[in-house]
Amino acid sequence: MISAADPSFLQTLLEHVLHPGFGYLIAAIAVAALILLRKVPSARGSLWNMLVLFAASVGALVLSALLHALGFKGGASSLRELAVLVEGLVAIRLAGLLLFRWLLPMLRLAPPSILEDMAVIAAYVMWGMTRLHFVGLDLSSIVATSAVITAVLAFSMQDTLGNILGGIALQLDDSLKIGDWIKVDDVNGRVVDIGWRSTSVETRNWETVIIPNSQLMKSKFTVLGRRQDQPEQWRRWVWFNVAYTVPPARVIEVVQEALHRSDILGVAKTPAPNCVMMDFAESTARYAVRYWLTDLANDDPTDSAVRLHVFTALQRAGIAPAIPERYLHLEKEGTKHLAMRHSREIEQRLAVLHQVELFRSLTEDELRLVAEGLRYTPFAPGDVMTQQGAVAHWLYILTEGKAEIMLEAQGARQSLNVLDAENGPNFFGEMGLMTGEPRSATVIARSNVECYRLDKSSFESIIQSRPVIVEEISRVIAGRRAAMDRARLALDAQVHSPHVAQRESEVLRKIRRFFGLEN
Repeated sequence: MISAADPSFLQTLLEHVLHPGFGYLIAAIAVAALILLRKVPSARGSLWNMLVLFAASVGALVLSALLHALGFKGGASSLRELAVLVEGLVAIRLAGLLLFRWLLPMLRLAPPSILEDMAVIAAYVMWGMTRLHFVGLDLSSIVATSAVITAVLAFSMQDTLGNILGGIALQLDDSLKIGDWIKVDDVNGRVVDIGWRSTSVETRNWETVIIPNSQLMKSKFTVLGRRQDQPEQWRRWVWFNVAYTVPPARVIEVVQEALHRSDILGVAKTPAPNCVMMDFAESTARYAVRYWLTDLANDDPTDSAVRLHVFTALQRAGIAPAIPERYLHLEKEGTKHLAMRHSREIEQRLAVLHQVELFRSLTEDELRLVAEGLRYTPFAPGDVMTQQGAVAHWLYILTEGKAEIMLEAQGARQSLNVLDAENGPNFFGEMGLMTGEPRSATVIARSNVECYRLDKSSFESIIQSRPVIVEEISRVIAGRRAAMDRARLALDAQVHSPHVAQRESEVLRKIRRFFGLEN
């Protein structure tokens, strides 16, 4: 037995620990560890495990030297071979991490994760066979024996092997990728992992569904939103019914125009949404809006936003969504009841008109005539209420919500002002109503907006009966135009703003000409 102080013991210890290539192995592991720590944070867990395993293998080498010194040469030799085997496994694993997690991504290559596992496992097997050959085992007998064992395992583990081969095929042929949205039977969700045995799919209900890979290989599945050379977007259908009394061409025109002018979050601009008549139902015509969803995680909220825009567009056009006849009920209302309801509505409108600066010169009777001509007009967030350059002879009175005035120039929009009905009614579009001029700016609803619309025909009789009121109205309009010009000046120094008096004179002349009051 050799004592620890004996020089031959130290020599034996060094021979066991510092085997050929040990120094190069230490240097390679150190370099790999530094690169992975700095460049691949996601691999740190595996890295620490490998470093602990390598430290254990070095400890095993030291222990084998002690056993050899104490005379247990057989056990020492076996322990030393095991330690060297583990060192090789650690080196292979770190090499795999470097290759697949750092080098290939740096070269903009993204091989499937299962390919990394296959390469590392193959290297493990080759290293194990090499060490067995090194200790003198006959590999031919091992191969023959393993062939029989493999056949038995393949027969008894058909489902498991099917899942494994399915996972390999799914990743290698690129038919399914992590991040894809898929539909399998009643499961609809996003792929978050493709493993050896199964694929994990997260649904919108915060559920994770585990689907065996063999099932994906044997039956069809749908990859949502994927089309060659196209962005990820998925066509959705929103259904609604309208009575046969409304011409289908008008329904389609109203809905499509509203959707094309609106900026709805999650709805693609290209291809543009469209409205189609899909069926002649028993009591109503059945329509569908088809749009392309850009955020597949928000299907229901975006459907709801599209329905809201469809509903408000139909309301503005005076088109009521149809009620199936089986749910239709009749309510008998007397003339007195209808008159009372109409009177309450007129009083509400009068309360709004009293707060509108444009109509402060009108008498009570004239205000009541205006109230009779108002038309309820709602808008959804993102709806374009007026378009710059469009010709529309009506005024909007904002009673609820917010609307933003935007100036369009060279294909871009710049904000001029935000109209808010929180502190009382507001209005816009007075130049279109009073002078017939094209819209000077675009107005977009920034929340759910409720307003009334006043057409020229509903206001013309008042102007014709008392032309003197146009002077007061022209002063109000000139003041508002001057305020808008000042806002434009802040955006463009080249904008020229005429004097308020000059503006008032110009507006008055245009109003008289538009309503035929000139002599």
